[in-house]
Amino acid sequence: MKNILKYPAKNTWENLLQRPALEKKDLRKTVEEIFLKVKNDGDSALKEFSAKFDQVNPENLAVSHQEIESAENQISEELKIAIAQAKENIYQFHFAQKEKSEEIETTEGVFCWRESRAIEKVGLYVPGGTAPLFSTVLMLAVPAQIAGCQEIILCTPPQKDGKINPAILYTANLCGVTKIFKVGGAQSIAALTFGTESILKVDKIFGPGNQYVTQAKQLAMEYNVAIDLPAGPSEVLVIADEGANPEFCAADLLSQAEHGVDSQVIFLATNEQILEETLAEIENQLLKLPRMEIAKIALNNSQFILLNSVQEALELSNLYAPEHLILAVDNPRTWVSKITNAGSVFLGNFTPESAGDYASGTNHTLPTNGFAKNYSGVSLDSFVKRITIQEISKKGIQNIGKTIEIMAEAEGLTAHKNAVSLRLKSLENGI
Repeated sequence: MKNILKYPAKNTWENLLQRPALEKKDLRKTVEEIFLKVKNDGDSALKEFSAKFDQVNPENLAVSHQEIESAENQISEELKIAIAQAKENIYQFHFAQKEKSEEIETTEGVFCWRESRAIEKVGLYVPGGTAPLFSTVLMLAVPAQIAGCQEIILCTPPQKDGKINPAILYTANLCGVTKIFKVGGAQSIAALTFGTESILKVDKIFGPGNQYVTQAKQLAMEYNVAIDLPAGPSEVLVIADEGANPEFCAADLLSQAEHGVDSQVIFLATNEQILEETLAEIENQLLKLPRMEIAKIALNNSQFILLNSVQEALELSNLYAPEHLILAVDNPRTWVSKITNAGSVFLGNFTPESAGDYASGTNHTLPTNGFAKNYSGVSLDSFVKRITIQEISKKGIQNIGKTIEIMAEAEGLTAHKNAVSLRLKSLENGI
């Protein structure tokens, strides 16, 4: 936590807010080689990469019904109840996002509307490394199920014993995942992109992952497979005024720092005492974390900045465009309209970022690395595409026909004009 600054000049902000640089040397080349091998060799390539990267040799890539049933007996009733409550909240929030089709008569006799259709086949990637993210299963599978996706394929890396974490299996089964595979890393993204003997080719890929998974998702787009959003390491920005609770602020910062060594936390305080007390709290709480060493490294990539006002802090935050933004300030709702760039926002002292990660209902799959400037987080919209529909009556084509003819002629597209002219002529002739 050496990066402590007081009242930095605005012309220095952009440099202050640099994300930790990812090691990109040979990254694309490595992932391209993985893609090529999976495309050519299918399941055998996946098994080879599992042995190489995960040190396991799965006999079957697909998770069996017996494994799913066994997983149900391996997790506590307490955890099952917690997962059920989180699922219900996530379901409610995302179900409310369903769009009602509304027919608009733009001109007399010209009717236009839009209808949603589920993306038929989606692939969900769930990390299973140092922290098996069964919560990500909820965030992705629940809206996919609401949307009505026909195939919901989940890939996740196996543990050292060759099995999938039971909480991931239980949650996936609860949320309507159709098939689960013991495959992780860039190779799983390649499998979802091309399809193999076991794994179905999908139309869109969702989920967070390390830099290899992120690069693989970007490569998948070159093969006409869509992705949810560009992703990178986790990040949080906390704005605190004199009404903030330093103990809470420290806990929120550490909750992101423990994600990984490349995570980043930014703390913007408008009160020097709050800044100092939060720094002290971080030191105290850090010592009690099982993932202390990971959090320590992440904190070295982070910034603790004293500013003049909440208004100024929001200006800096909008420049940074954080994945998560916490407003630990008095009357936080009064500042919401000033937020232009953020993945998800948390208001007040009793709204921890962890709530959004797990159970409040909002989605935790969010844009990172500054992409909150131009991307939204995952929602029900992410699992559907929208089709526009129109119907024009005889009166309608007479009302807009001349407009179309003039515009088509001006663009030199005679066949476009003729498609209208022939119809107008038939109506004039009483046909």
